[in-house]
Amino acid sequence: MTGAGVFILGAGRAGRGLSRALRASGVEVAGLHGRRAEPTPDAVTAGPLPAAAGRAAVVLVTVRDGQLDDALGELAAARLAAGAVVLHASGSAEPRGLEALRALGHPCGTFHPLVPLADPARAASLLRGAWIGTDGDEAAQDAAATLAAALGATVLRIPRGAKARYHAAAVFASNFPTVLAAVASQLLVDGGIDAGDAWGAVRALMRGAVANLDASTPSAALTGPIARGDTETVQKHLTALENDPPVRELYVALSLVAVELARAGGTDAAALGDIARRLTRYRRP
Repeated sequence: MTGAGVFILGAGRAGRGLSRALRASGVEVAGLHGRRAEPTPDAVTAGPLPAAAGRAAVVLVTVRDGQLDDALGELAAARLAAGAVVLHASGSAEPRGLEALRALGHPCGTFHPLVPLADPARAASLLRGAWIGTDGDEAAQDAAATLAAALGATVLRIPRGAKARYHAAAVFASNFPTVLAAVASQLLVDGGIDAGDAWGAVRALMRGAVANLDASTPSAALTGPIARGDTETVQKHLTALENDPPVRELYVALSLVAVELARAGGTDAAALGDIARRLTRYRRP
């Protein structure tokens, strides 16, 4: 990106992470603006928008969804550079505030990193090889693709009208593994295993599962009793979880999906039919 570079509005974890990653990739970051000024290490400004915002070729808005329309309104009231592109980093929002910016001649769109940006210090390495969800005006998508390429990421264009489904998929892939890790660890602890050992074992197991996915498709990577058509083991699990209905519900829901993966992977159909019938008995109406 040449010219006046990128101005980032929103200095939370996503904004800080993207600021550091863009700088590390050689992209000029014209400024990072948030609620509180912080000279180091991210050079965050606060208060009224600085002059740098009005010189940027791209303004990237990284505030929370609930603050997005207010932030876009602030940009519409400011004097941005002619034709400056405005991108926001929300994977689910369809903010009304974009229309006012479009009316002022600013192409608008989405730049949503499919990366859990929990630690700004790790953002540059996480974004290399990652995917960025984009939508919006053609010029905005072109600018998003340029930024993604600088970061070493790949663009995933979100079809019109599919944003909620797209973001639900992102939640499954990014948020729910953390939830499943917590559930698995607690099951071990409830069975009498030391909490530290439980957490270490679960993390190692999940790393192995992700490594398998790197090498093959989900149906080929699936292991465990359902992939083997092992009805007896599945029944033991269901019995062991009878005093924990929410976890058993989760087990049933995920196992029914696993049955279909195992079917695609060639597991014995009769065994899978038996497993599915047993699981369905425990499914809430």
